[in-house]
Amino acid sequence: MVQSPGREALALLGLAARAGAVVCGTQRVREAMRDGHVRFAIVAGDASENSRDRIVPALVGRGVPVTAAFDRTRLGAAIGRSAVSAVGVTDGHFARRLLGLMGEGTGIEPRERRDGR
Repeated sequence: MVQSPGREALALLGLAARAGAVVCGTQRVREAMRDGHVRFAIVAGDASENSRDRIVPALVGRGVPVTAAFDRTRLGAAIGRSAVSAVGVTDGHFARRLLGLMGEGTGIEPRERRDGR
């Protein structure tokens, strides 16, 4: 049975979670990123504007690949949690495989803030 890239990515994300190679939630992803542990991040497509504004610029600024994919419920279910806005992958092998499945160039850019900063 052939899985779609999205389903395969979610399954691999679940495997990474069981292996202890993910951090979930905006705050924990930010903390792990500051410590240099995040290799790839997924932000839920339906994450709040506030959540996206808090995490995407920081990830981009540190050169961490980031993509917007799935919704909060599916992203959380993939890692055995309730809905989450962001997941950070801390293992390089899982990160490279997920990047390959989700396609190159899936990154998102930080939006300009309304206050001009």
